Amino acid sequence: MIEPNIALVRQNIQRVIVGKEEVIDLCLIAILCEGHILMEDVPGTGKTTLAKAIARSLDCSFHRIQFTPDLLPSDVTGISFFNQKEQEFEFRPGPVLSQIVLADEINRATPRTQSSLLEAMQERQVTVDVETMALPRPFLVIATQNPIELEGTFPLPEAQIDRFLMKIAIGYPSNEDENAILLRFQQGDPLDALQPVTGTKEIIAMQEKVRQTRVEASVRQYVVDIARATREHEDVNVGVSPRGTMALFHTCQALAAIRGRQYVIPDDVKYLAPFVLTHRIIVNPKTRLRGRTQADVITDIVDTISVPVESI
Repeated sequence: MIEPNIALVRQNIQRVIVGKEEVIDLCLIAILCEGHILMEDVPGTGKTTLAKAIARSLDCSFHRIQFTPDLLPSDVTGISFFNQKEQEFEFRPGPVLSQIVLADEINRATPRTQSSLLEAMQERQVTVDVETMALPRPFLVIATQNPIELEGTFPLPEAQIDRFLMKIAIGYPSNEDENAILLRFQQGDPLDALQPVTGTKEIIAMQEKVRQTRVEASVRQYVVDIARATREHEDVNVGVSPRGTMALFHTCQALAAIRGRQYVIPDDVKYLAPFVLTHRIIVNPKTRLRGRTQADVITDIVDTISVPVESI
């Protein structure tokens, strides 16, 4: 059972982040699945603070990369330079060689720089010149983008969007939570005093434990049916890839585990489908003109596919 350890991590993060239990749990699911998160939200909602709180709670190395139009791929992955004193080339690692990487405002960088993360996110390695280096475990990229600002931004290519396990939004706090934020930060930043509650070995052990969560054949087929329905839907030009199917499958295992179950239920699939699949489909122009979004399509599909029931 990983629930007690996850509960400690969740409580520790909540020392800094007020409310947002669902967002915290989704981030923990991403960590357990060794996936990555795309956060699309307005500035000031706590995206950076959340990333730092996760890194400190897990005792992981953390780097923040501010993506700008003049950022180069070498600024992300690192460079090889000639050391005149030693008379040989040395490698200076970039910020991506960390366990938790915050790619802030990722859509402000050029496509060339954005693509420098592709190898790291999928193969968990970086190649500079002819040398390939494995990234540390656990490895998590939390990328942010601003949905209300289009000037000076570059849309993320579909190949990169598909590498994000989930797309989530933090959203504004409730009235009670916003009051609690003011009280909590009145005399200082609680992040400064936050201490780790687990370590790398424990995280890796939990990741391996999650993969053992049982998924019945009918529930597994339910995942496949939802993914395949996105490829056949009349409003969709490009449906969910097999990578997306695996993402939904593994996130359901993680959700069951953090909720104290050793098996996945159909409700896990229905709950996670919007977070895992919405950003992976491309709707056709007619659908957009009718005002229907990717989220609407996924909701329709989930409501349409028959839910497996236990045979008596």
